[in-house]
Amino acid sequence: MTEHAIPAGQAHLPYGTPDVPRIAVRGEARLEVDPETARIGICINARGTDRRAALDDLTRRNQYVVDLIRGYGSEVEKLETGSFTLTPQLTERGRHERVRAYLGTVHLTATLNDFTALGELVTRLADLDLTRVDGPWWGLRPHSPAYREARQQAVREAVQRAREYAAALGAELTAVVEIADAGAENTVQSAMPPAPGGVMRAGYGGAAPAPAPALDLEPQRQTVYAHVNARFTMTRPVL
Repeated sequence: MTEHAIPAGQAHLPYGTPDVPRIAVRGEARLEVDPETARIGICINARGTDRRAALDDLTRRNQYVVDLIRGYGSEVEKLETGSFTLTPQLTERGRHERVRAYLGTVHLTATLNDFTALGELVTRLADLDLTRVDGPWWGLRPHSPAYREARQQAVREAVQRAREYAAALGAELTAVVEIADAGAENTVQSAMPPAPGGVMRAGYGGAAPAPAPALDLEPQRQTVYAHVNARFTMTRPVL
């Protein structure tokens, strides 16, 4: 391997010189990819005039929903319980304030990787009494190949941009000095924002006379960004 001697005093200079100019550029990438997962939120409610009866009803409803979701096997990547509450509801304030009912709530979150199963599941959940379904929120896995591709594309863009700057001066790139990773972030609208039509609520009356058809859900494309700052040295320009 051929070694190039660096003139004395220039080995650690943070800037270029007339003999060894530097180019600083920014590389950017923006990819649109298909989502890998879909997340839904399930809120299960139970209400009764007796505390124990309300708790038993909530336990029964929660177990039914958990079994229903787990029945989809590997199509469900994750099922988590977020919170549980059992709240007494009081009568109008007065001299004889008393508990008129108890309201129990359990919040679940399910993450699926099969979007066909997703449409069927949300329909079955929304068809249950005292059950609310929110979502879906589309997303990518933390180590999705899309992030790597975006970072690599941002570096290629930085190199191409630097070459174009050097060519405009009649010069060529000679070495890369630094590549600073400014991070690659997914800025998709998947942070659980309530969107029109994105919330499905089950009725609080009796069960539907027949199973509702599975919803045809169209996955939302995900946008991945990557930015890098790069510095290169180049040959002496021809001015």
